[in-house]
Amino acid sequence: MVSKRWYGKNGKCAFMASDKLAPETIALAADHGGVELKRLLRGDLEAGGFTVLDLGTDGPGSVDYPDYAQAMALALAEGRASRGVLICGTGIGISIAANRFAHVRAALVHDAFGARMARRHNDANVLVMGGRTTGPEIARDCLGIFLSTEFEGGRHARRVAKLAP
Repeated sequence: MVSKRWYGKNGKCAFMASDKLAPETIALAADHGGVELKRLLRGDLEAGGFTVLDLGTDGPGSVDYPDYAQAMALALAEGRASRGVLICGTGIGISIAANRFAHVRAALVHDAFGARMARRHNDANVLVMGGRTTGPEIARDCLGIFLSTEFEGGRHARRVAKLAP
């Protein structure tokens, strides 16, 4: 869990880790279409006190987004990260690939409202964005909100429970 404060729109760290004994580990993965945005968000996460598990890729060479979605799913299943961020060119392909895994609730978001609802109503554990469709300030805002928003539970818990096999 993180604190409820974040500083979007100013180019500074968009959020801060909580005062837990061990910092939360957030996994990051992207294909070639999301490398630059992943690099930016990694810096913000580290500046915010999070531990980052970088699952690649690290360069502009063409790679296959399903491989990175699978790496994210494995990292979550093994407990190496509590939540994750996936990025491909539009976010569409990598979100489809990630949601093939029963324990992953990957939400493709385009704005702060979507990031908030992904957590509040859907208990999403993976934030997905498009590296070619999401600007850096919007991405920072979305990440900060995603990390600081709690799941409401209640009527939403019943619905989320129906997603698991």
